[in-house]
Amino acid sequence: MDKLNVSTHKQTQMIDITGKIQGFVDKSNIKSGICTIFVPHTTAAVTINENADPDVVHDILMETDKVIPLKDGYLHMEGNSAAHIKASLFGFSEQVIIENGKLVLGTWQGIYFCEFDGARQRQAYVKITG
Repeated sequence: MDKLNVSTHKQTQMIDITGKIQGFVDKSNIKSGICTIFVPHTTAAVTINENADPDVVHDILMETDKVIPLKDGYLHMEGNSAAHIKASLFGFSEQVIIENGKLVLGTWQGIYFCEFDGARQRQAYVKITG
């Protein structure tokens, strides 16, 4: 298992980590298998979405803020209930097939670390099995 350290700089942010994940695959020398990415935080997540047009990330964050606003009468005393809700909806893990030593992603797909309670120092764990 490998650990990816992620520095976030905003309250909500999506960071493309595809290249770093592919780097772990390269290092593993696994040619055919599965790559699991797991985020061990309750206010951060991981997802797969378009990485060709940065406006997609902007739109995703804008719409999730509309649906799940930062302040909305939540009872959680830490004041970050919106972050917990968003992380649960996005999810804490993704699995990607590895074939010929490469992540099998669609033409426009990338893997994103999603921050919903930043800025913080975060981690994602990467497990590659062949």
